[in-house]
Amino acid sequence: MENKLKIGLIGLGTVGSGVVKTLKAFPQIEIKTVAVRNLSKKRDVEVKELTDDPFKIVNDPGIDVVVEVAGGINPTYELLTAAIQNRKHIVTANKELLAKHGAELFDLANEYNVAILYEAAIAGGIPIIMPIKTALKGNRFRKVAGILNGTTNYILTQMEEKGISYQECLKAAQELGYAEADPTGDVEGYDTMYKIATLANITFNKRMDVTKIYREGITNISADDIKFADELGYKIKLIALAQENEEQIDVRVHPMLVSKTNIISGINNALNAVLLEGFPVGQVMFTGPGAGEFPTASSVVGDILAIAAEFSKCETILPMTRCHHKDMAIQTNILDTKNSYYISITAPNAMGVIGVIGTACGKNKINISSVLQKGTQKDGTAHIIVITEECSERDIQNAIEELKTQSIIINNLIRVM
Repeated sequence: MENKLKIGLIGLGTVGSGVVKTLKAFPQIEIKTVAVRNLSKKRDVEVKELTDDPFKIVNDPGIDVVVEVAGGINPTYELLTAAIQNRKHIVTANKELLAKHGAELFDLANEYNVAILYEAAIAGGIPIIMPIKTALKGNRFRKVAGILNGTTNYILTQMEEKGISYQECLKAAQELGYAEADPTGDVEGYDTMYKIATLANITFNKRMDVTKIYREGITNISADDIKFADELGYKIKLIALAQENEEQIDVRVHPMLVSKTNIISGINNALNAVLLEGFPVGQVMFTGPGAGEFPTASSVVGDILAIAAEFSKCETILPMTRCHHKDMAIQTNILDTKNSYYISITAPNAMGVIGVIGTACGKNKINISSVLQKGTQKDGTAHIIVITEECSERDIQNAIEELKTQSIIINNLIRVM
């Protein structure tokens, strides 16, 4: 087939292999060269040409599109910069690179009139970028929220279903390949933070500073937290949230108690979900596999085919995908947000303890919605669960500091969605 779109693929791991396998069904696409770190490594796919020099791809005049699925910042940022300057279109699954350097890359792409597509960088196999930029373009969005990391969602689901600890579930997730040997990027919320940064960027047409996004992972969630949340009618999920807050954008990542009546609470194991709220659409939710060889390859190949459909047919391909906004968002500090809270407390089983808790909350303008005492421990302490009404994060933190001076241990503080 003549006039094939020629691509250079950087990375041949799980996702890269899925891309190669999937593209076999599309004869109009030719994988000209693939860059890998280790040429001698055995692989389950065959490609035309392998190289351990990715700069060979970005500088090859015979390559039309650079597809980057290697991840990381160095040398990826330099590689994609060179590719754009050589007027090659870009398809990437690199959420960290987009969160940290997306602004520079998008500006450069506009200068050189090339497209950067990145559907796979947000929610794996879930289509979300193109719907926002096309079918949902007529909406003014107020909020985007979701579960954007399959590893953490799998761990929290298993903790709920099996009633076991975080560490036990993490070990099982690693054995099954859901979690890396070093799971920090997932369980501490970095992966989700990178994704919500870019998702908020396109949802609100403002550029986000990833360093100003509040981030909290799931490592402090206990089996007791899961159990008590269940009794109260909630599930615990790691939620990525971006919402309008007057003239600011409130962007954050942290665990939240999600009501069982909320559809997001039913997204379990390795599935992901993205909920969009705006006018005139109201609420829409996208859900599906958020990672994996073929789900992620689905999004990568979809982007490649979108470029192929317009390549050489017009001067500016896929103009609706370009980023033209340059204003930085004013991002809300977590202390200036308002939430309801779940507070897990260990306190002496003595008269007046509930009053001490109530007094500290009252002094800080916090109304308590419910208080539950979950029995007395052998050491004479009581486990107390407090659910607050909506209040200021600054006020709740002040109340917690005051309670700590009263021989009261705060086991956990979790916001309520």
